[in-house]
Amino acid sequence: MFKKLFTKEVKIGVAFIAALACIFFGINYLKGINIFTPSNHYYAEFDQLGGLVTSNGVFVKGYKVGQVRDINYDFKREHPFVVDLLVNDDIKLPKGSKIVLKDDGIMGGKIIELVYAEAEDLYVSGDTIQSEIEGGLMAQMGELVPKLEQTFDQVDSLLSSLNAITSSPEVKKSLSSIEKATADLQSTSAQLKKVMNNQVPTILSDVNVITGDLKKVSGDLKQVEFAQLFARIDKTVNNLQIFSDNLNSQNGTLGLLMTDKSLYNNLNSTAKSADNLLIDLKANPKRYVHFSLWGSKEKK
Repeated sequence: MFKKLFTKEVKIGVAFIAALACIFFGINYLKGINIFTPSNHYYAEFDQLGGLVTSNGVFVKGYKVGQVRDINYDFKREHPFVVDLLVNDDIKLPKGSKIVLKDDGIMGGKIIELVYAEAEDLYVSGDTIQSEIEGGLMAQMGELVPKLEQTFDQVDSLLSSLNAITSSPEVKKSLSSIEKATADLQSTSAQLKKVMNNQVPTILSDVNVITGDLKKVSGDLKQVEFAQLFARIDKTVNNLQIFSDNLNSQNGTLGLLMTDKSLYNNLNSTAKSADNLLIDLKANPKRYVHFSLWGSKEKK
């Protein structure tokens, strides 16, 4: 009975179905699709794809969580490309998240990046998610070219200005002045070197002699008996103090002259009388001096 069931035609049919199954699984495997892993479908709309194809990866922070399953297009629509994304079932996208089309390194190619948002509500399988296109390296280079052109213009202007400055007579004159100053400095340096070699040793010798003299004087000062010198000075000061005390005292002659007012008045009166006497003597000398060749006569 089993032989009747497994006829040649049945075997061919089973082999054909098995081959189709192998082809199906093989193609999906090559595409990176694991049909045994549960997944969600999300859709994104783009104005242009820049080289995105099916089986390109879908990443979250550099980790692959899915791939591009299919791409549909309708050029009559505002956003002609609709991309079907196959994402692992354990990836839950909060509402507000974005799908970003970006370059896959500097070697080219495109990938999809899922950018999470902070929200409690989640997208469900089949939702269309907001999308955007990130400027790639070529776009950045395109933006950079005008800036580079402007920079080159500024560099060219700067070089022209430098050329004009270096070719001006004032700069040449300044350079010749600098050269002359350098020569003068070189000559001065030579003269200074000559002075250092010839005169500095003599100066140092004189300094050594002066230092020796100072050392000798310092030694002589060490030999001075300062205690006896100070004792003599103290004795002299005491004698001056005694002299000053005697001078101010009324017991001595000088003290009386300095302190006795009546003695001063008497001396002053005596000096005044002597002065009057001298004045009268000059005015009337005959009153005080008498002489005669024949002898003096008695004064009546």
